[in-house]
Amino acid sequence: MVATIVATRLETLYGPHRLAYALGRPRSTIYGVLRREGVSRLSFIDRPTRTVVRYERARPGELLHVDVKKLGRIREGGGWKMLGREVGRSDQMKKNPVGYDYLHVAVDDHSRVAFVRSLPDEKGPTCAQFVADAAAFFADHGVTIERVMTDNAMNYGRSKDFRSTLERLSIDHRRTARYRPQTNGKAERFNRTLLEEFAYKELFTSNAVRSAALGPWVSSYNENRPHTAIGGLTPLQRLCQQC
Repeated sequence: MVATIVATRLETLYGPHRLAYALGRPRSTIYGVLRREGVSRLSFIDRPTRTVVRYERARPGELLHVDVKKLGRIREGGGWKMLGREVGRSDQMKKNPVGYDYLHVAVDDHSRVAFVRSLPDEKGPTCAQFVADAAAFFADHGVTIERVMTDNAMNYGRSKDFRSTLERLSIDHRRTARYRPQTNGKAERFNRTLLEEFAYKELFTSNAVRSAALGPWVSSYNENRPHTAIGGLTPLQRLCQQC
């Protein structure tokens, strides 16, 4: 039945509702299968060939996915989710924006171990220092970073600081194909988890409180959160298997 669900999904590109009707199975069952088999999103499927866009590097450090996630800062006392939409949309709030935190993210392709830092911007020198810090973090775990994958933003592609840092560390730079963000999918998936399980899971009373909670959450993600895609292991358990 799993094979039939996946084959029908690839053939028709139907979603869970239509597949449930066509195959006579509950929608929740259909969705569970699609998610476990890695075809729950159309971006995971190459439409002309109907093949699943999926890959995994053979060892830790072979490829590090790097990205930046902008996250709106929280005012003292809480944001609009705590105070209500009317307060959040008031003229006073609009005249005094609080800006963004830039969460720089690095995810190891093989193990899914994540390294995250909240930084003031996403300029080339900042990105360069972040990659150096990420490489040092993984080196402390016995892993040498061989390649870094980023999107085609100027802070990666045109920054002399970023390029020289990679050269100094003997790291190759790979970029995502145009209009194919799934190439950097592990970073994109982690960003979604970051939002769902950290940034938007609870109401923070200030930006400082949320910032202080980031490090412990990332540590818990690496050490305690099992992943179905890596056999139910935590990222650090998968990493240690190869070290």
